[in-house]
Amino acid sequence: MGEPTEDQPPVRVVLADDEQMVRVGMAAILSAAPGVEVVGQAADGDAAIDLVRQHRPDIALLDVQMPGTDGLTATETITAGFPETGVVILTTFSEDAYIARALSGGANGFVLKTGDPRDLVSGLRAVANGGAYLSPEVAQRVIAELDTSNAGGRMSRGAAARERVAPLSAREREVLALIGEGLSNDQIAGRLGIVSGTAKVHVGSILARLDVRNRVQAAIVAYEAGLVSGF
Repeated sequence: MGEPTEDQPPVRVVLADDEQMVRVGMAAILSAAPGVEVVGQAADGDAAIDLVRQHRPDIALLDVQMPGTDGLTATETITAGFPETGVVILTTFSEDAYIARALSGGANGFVLKTGDPRDLVSGLRAVANGGAYLSPEVAQRVIAELDTSNAGGRMSRGAAARERVAPLSAREREVLALIGEGLSNDQIAGRLGIVSGTAKVHVGSILARLDVRNRVQAAIVAYEAGLVSGF
């Protein structure tokens, strides 16, 4: 998603992290970004949920480990009760094991705490625009974690993913690759020269045929199947 234009409303964010220095630093990065507005900050999951209920933001940016209600439980509560709010998880390389649960809880994106601030802003904008965000670094860790948990399987996850996408049409595989890049329906439509409604139909069909809950899960299939260039 490119830089916002003057007529676009700002991306409204609730930020939750129990480490004050991290929270303040993230808030400073986001507040300095054009078209992003931090509407609330919290130190735990319960407070984050309350802020989401109060402000109905575009994004809830949640740390995984927090006192009381952690980021994973908060993700499940927010996606179930406030589906208009996208959830982006703040993670570290030591928290790979939590990502599978965040995926099943409906998280829309994952960003590294130690990543490039530009990636953080781009990820939030992508999710706010109806896309998904999974940085290549996080994607590799996710897939490695899933491979480890599936070590006894007869096929590698890559082979299994390629088998899953084989029944898709050539156009659907193109769309799946663009989902893997984090593009929204409008951006997919622009890239492929089709109308947004057609892109939406393709995305819905892909999610149903792959039997995945959301775009991030579809993006992981795209990564595993080798549809995303440079991965």
